[in-house]
Amino acid sequence: MSFDSSVLKTVDWGKSPLLPAIAQDFVTGEVLMLAYMNQKALELSIETGLAHYYSRSREKLWKKGESSGHFQHIKEIYLDCDSDSVLLKIEQDGGVACHTGRKSCFYQKIDSNSCETICEPVKDISGYSIGDKVYHAILERKHADPKESYVASLFYKGENAILKKVVEEAGEFCFAIKDGDKKEIVYEAADLVFHALVALGHKNINPDLISQELEKRFGTSGIAEKQSRNDH
Repeated sequence: MSFDSSVLKTVDWGKSPLLPAIAQDFVTGEVLMLAYMNQKALELSIETGLAHYYSRSREKLWKKGESSGHFQHIKEIYLDCDSDSVLLKIEQDGGVACHTGRKSCFYQKIDSNSCETICEPVKDISGYSIGDKVYHAILERKHADPKESYVASLFYKGENAILKKVVEEAGEFCFAIKDGDKKEIVYEAADLVFHALVALGHKNINPDLISQELEKRFGTSGIAEKQSRNDH
């Protein structure tokens, strides 16, 4: 499927560098997800016929399906009347658009009587890294019942409770290192990483930004890296 790139000239980028982009099932018309595109993401989507987006949390371009294999093949592209949002009619590989493993990102139905969300079951999240799965599970549980979710209980208690757990787990990890029990070291390291992810989720900081920071530092002397921070 090829598309006319002249559409890029009609987009109103003056309002925002990011366009809201709705992905809709080409056959059923079901809305699958809402994401954002910068100019490069739209260009790549037009050139390749595969949906590309700009992640605001990761602060970088991403091709839908690059981790999960759930690519979106674009069948039609529409701009709205103000030329500041885009609609993609797509064919979804694997029938799964949401990172939670559900068909659509709009799986939380608001019950008009109780105002509680009714969630569809998860289908497949095997393509995502464990860090990504854990982080997004943490975000999902932010507003869950604190009596039923440990993560929700931490968010309910507030920042101090979250940070106290990080410090506590860091201490237990250090004691495990001193004791030298490999199994215990791994267990406590997992606890520390988990609670660090909760703290990142509290500030809505995607852990991929940590990976990007480490990538920037890789191959650079630790002494030189520290010096560059002191120079600022």
